[in-house]
Parts: sequence; C-alpha cells; structure tokens
Amino acid sequence: MLAAVTTSESTPPRQRRIAHLDMDAFYASVELLRYPQLRGLPVVIGGGRRREDDMLGRLRAKHPEHEWSEHNLHEIPLDFFPRISGYTGRGVITTATYAARQFGVGSAMGVMKAAKLCPDAILLPVDFDQYRHYSQRFKAIITDIAPLMENRGVDEVYIDFTEVPGGQREGGRVLARLIQKAIFDDTGLTCSVGVAPNKLLAKMASEFNKPNGISIVQPEDLETLIWPLPCRKINGIGPKAEAKLATHSIHTIGELAQRDRLWLMQHFGKSYGAWLHDAAHGKDDRPIETASEPVSLSRETTFEQDLHAVRDRETLSAIFTRLSEQVAADLQRKGYVGKTIGIKLRYDNFQSVTRDLTLPSYVNQASAIRHAAGQCLKRVDLTRRLRLLGVRVGSLMKLEDWQAQGLRAEETPSQPYTVSLFGDDVPRNE
Repeated sequence: MLAAVTTSESTPPRQRRIAHLDMDAFYASVELLRYPQLRGLPVVIGGGRRREDDMLGRLRAKHPEHEWSEHNLHEIPLDFFPRISGYTGRGVITTATYAARQFGVGSAMGVMKAAKLCPDAILLPVDFDQYRHYSQRFKAIITDIAPLMENRGVDEVYIDFTEVPGGQREGGRVLARLIQKAIFDDTGLTCSVGVAPNKLLAKMASEFNKPNGISIVQPEDLETLIWPLPCRKINGIGPKAEAKLATHSIHTIGELAQRDRLWLMQHFGKSYGAWLHDAAHGKDDRPIETASEPVSLSRETTFEQDLHAVRDRETLSAIFTRLSEQVAADLQRKGYVGKTIGIKLRYDNFQSVTRDLTLPSYVNQASAIRHAAGQCLKRVDLTRRLRLLGVRVGSLMKLEDWQAQGLRAEETPSQPYTVSLFGDDVPRNE
C-alpha cells in the first residue's frame, strides 16, 4: 500500500502522498457566486440549460424602472426566483446545495420527485460555460502549486504531493490547506481534500470531512478509518457487486479484507477478485496521469416529455441530427477522428440500451456519424416511448496521427443512406 520515493543516499525516502481534491457542490456553488442572496437556502440546479437573457428579460419586464444587468443580479429579490414546486417536465437535477440535500434531494434525481421532497427549493438552470470557466481557473491554481495533477472531470482532480514543498508536512495537510486557500481567494469556491498513500484511499478520504474539509489517511489508519466503511465506499464497487458481496455476508471493507484472495477470485473472477482483495487492503499503485487521451466523445439529451419514434419522427430526427453535428464539432475542435459510432436510448421505464457500429475508416463529419448512428437504430426496439437519446464516437485517434498516415477522415458514407424510422430522412450529402 505504501510506496517510498528515494531522493538520494543521504536523504530518507519520502512517503508517497496523493491527494484527491473535490469541489464542494460545484455547480451550485458557482451559481451562488452569481446569486449570493441564495446562500444557505435549498437550491437545485437542473431542469434545462440557462438561456443567457432569460432571467434578465423577465426582470426587465417586471421591473422596467431598474437597470438590470449581469452586474446586479445579487439584487434580485428572493420571491422572484422560481421554486421547483411549479416545475413541470422531465428534467433531472445536476446538483443541489447542501441545504437542499438535507431534504433528500440529490443529483440525477428527477425534478418532479425533488419537488415532493423540498417544494420550496429554488430551481436554477445549468450553465455549463460558466462551470467550465471556473473549472479551468481552479485547476490552473493547483498546477501552479503542484504541477503533477490528473484531471478527473469538471470538479475533481488527483494531485501528487510527494515531492512538492509542504506535501509531506502533517501528512500533506499543510499543502492541502495552501491549495484550499488559494482556490478560495481566487474564485470564492471551497473544496474538500483527502490525502493518502494512493489514489484509492485519497478519493475515499476526500469524502470524510465535507464541505471545505481536509482528511489525512496514513498507512496505519487502514484498520480504524477504512475497514469500518461499507464496501460501496470503494470506487469500483457498484450496486451489483455490493449486492453479491452481501449474499456472502460481506458488508464492510474490513469484512472484505478478511476473505482469502483465492476465494474472492473464485467467486468474483480472477481479475476483479484479485482487485477486490488489493482494494480492501488499501493497495493501489496507479500513477498520476497528467495527460490522458479521451476514450470517446458523446452528446445526449433528455426530453421534456417522452417521444415516440413514429408519432414524433420529425422531432426525433431533428434532435438526432443535432446530436450528430455536436459530436462532430467536438471531434473537430479537439482534433480527433473515431471509427466506433454508438447510440444510447432510455425508454419511458428508465431502461437504457446502447448499440454501436465499428466503421472500416475513421470519421469526424456529421454526415458519416449520423449515417452510422442511424444504422444502430435498426438494432433497437423503437416501438416504445423514449425519454433520452444519445450519440457517441469511440475508438478515437488524433487527427494529426491519422493524417500522418497519408489518410483523411471520411466525409460521407460510401453507400446511400438506407436507415429506417427517424434516421431515414438524411440526404446522402447533408
């Protein structure tokens, strides 16, 4: 579990110190920078994307005597904000403030369900451009202090503290406190940090003291801090694995650690069983990946109301084309081509299905992506109503590497379109 880093013959080896930094209720916290009058109140983010002038337009219509702008949004009276009790639609919650979470409201929950738990909660639309802006800001602050950082999403990172000044002091607490303060001073946002000998334990530790907390895990803390936790706290143990472990009377990480490695491999498979044994004993040798390539790029949307492939064919066709165009734009902007095209559907009973198709050549054009995704539609049940549709491109390669082979991305499929249902109205050369 514990890795030592040797610096020189005269210097004792440094203990490996890895931090997991998680921004506190990130989307909600960014919105509270815009609307500080909502601090301490139950607020949920979701239900739809923010339209730039929506709030300002309604304000100007109701209070024309006031010169409203992005600079005085903090003056908006509380009774002007919409409550989720009046929401109708199929939107889901992206995140919620801690005040809303006390009512049982959480991410990925339907807004209609949340309205029953906390009808007075304020509902704000998502603003991904703003969230990406603050994500870039806090990550730039981190790398200025500790350069070895692994990006794990818009609101979390792993950081190698081992060789950074202050990274060993108090188990990493001194450096964690410095990073917390630097992020808050620059952005006004708080974060929670866990520092441990590896990524596995650091991620668990970052949940110990939320929000705005710091938790330190040393090798000798495994039995007292980690083993009493439920197995699900290990990142990589999902609901199905947790349920299967429970059938063997394994509920805590400590109980998992007591099982023989060979027994776990026999019951959970050679690879996963061995990993379960290592994880329960706090072993994780994964390095910090400072530059990782994306595995795939995707776009998806959840409908305000369920749609049917036949009766809502025109609407679905337009959405399908838009998603393909958005994925193509993402590929071109990021400099990738891909050859595995996939779709994702979610039915009105919340069952999800995916299908994919591997092409003979790499693509990054909307027409080719739309055509291949339409072929995937032939292999799913389209007699049921849909609540979500997504398009994905995988098996990515850097465009420059592809071009270096003397090849170019396919712009159109080699055969005319023959896609059925809401995929069949795309022309050969759109």
